[in-house]
Amino acid sequence: MPHILYFIRHGIAADRSLYAQDSDRPLSEAGNQKTENIAQRLVSLGVTVDRILTSPLLRARQTAEILKAAGMSDRLEVLPFLSPGGRIQDALVWLEHCPAQSLALVGHEPDLGEWVESLVWGEPKQSLVVKKASIMGIQLPDGGDPIGQSQLFWLAPPRFLL
Repeated sequence: MPHILYFIRHGIAADRSLYAQDSDRPLSEAGNQKTENIAQRLVSLGVTVDRILTSPLLRARQTAEILKAAGMSDRLEVLPFLSPGGRIQDALVWLEHCPAQSLALVGHEPDLGEWVESLVWGEPKQSLVVKKASIMGIQLPDGGDPIGQSQLFWLAPPRFLL
């Protein structure tokens, strides 16, 4: 199982009312630019990962592509459990078989915040504020169940990275 996970919420997306399917909403122009700036800043701080994992929804895939283009990783995978409503248990089963040491997971709220809270506190508390293009860093334990046993080492809203 990987030891370091970076949870990254997708960037600012286009208005919902303009798209029949929520899954088709792209990043807005401002969201694209802000995400590019954040991705470049993360890489300049030395944040690189073995793989970037992303939700299949367009705005998340675009965010992941921006992270890849900035040099965070050269590997990107689309995984259904990162879709809205995905279950952390499905992610943990997948992670058990992943040889990577570090991963970036690009997804959505409230799921990402709830997953991080579960990993750190053992249950979701709805207390983390996860803005668009925010990053949360988690150190997983060396063995055993990571739920309630992981350590939050980074929680940065976009304004701290720009």
